[in-house]
Amino acid sequence: MPMQDIIAKAREYALNEIKLYGTPKSEHFDLANEKGQMLAKKLGADKDIVMLGTILMDLKLGECFKEGKLQEHVARSSQAAKKFLQDFDIAPEKLTKIISCIEQHHGTPNYLCLEAEICANADCYRFLHPRGVVSAFILFGRRDESTDTALTQVEKKMDEKFSILSLPICKEELTPYYNQFKKFIAEAKSE
Repeated sequence: MPMQDIIAKAREYALNEIKLYGTPKSEHFDLANEKGQMLAKKLGADKDIVMLGTILMDLKLGECFKEGKLQEHVARSSQAAKKFLQDFDIAPEKLTKIISCIEQHHGTPNYLCLEAEICANADCYRFLHPRGVVSAFILFGRRDESTDTALTQVEKKMDEKFSILSLPICKEELTPYYNQFKKFIAEAKSE
């Protein structure tokens, strides 16, 4: 089966999970996919591996959130992706890279491959790029939380993702946004 067909099936699977559980936000999903493709192109990585990585990296996030087991979402997303991908004829070295994209998307000192590092950095856009930060406020606001709680949670996610950034191209783009939003949040909290 052509890789584009596998990507289409993976996308359908992930979007069904998002529809079922309501998280991650579809805007966050799309933003990570778009930025992953942009980074893969600029850095000469395998765009198909990156696309499958960004599509599948949070596959079980919604299910784990609903069950109160958010810390398990990386392992469970990896397991679900392995099961899903076993039905396709993917070269073992590509499959290993795809799974490493999922398992390493929260950062690691030593990425298995460039594609995994790209996926980790693309994931950071969800909480560091202006579109991602606004989506985060909408997401946390839907959980019937106070403004102060939403500010604290968004700031926590921003700090977490900023600490994961490893690619110079991403640091250059996202650091000014991070600093601006940190300032805005501090001002909002001081009122």
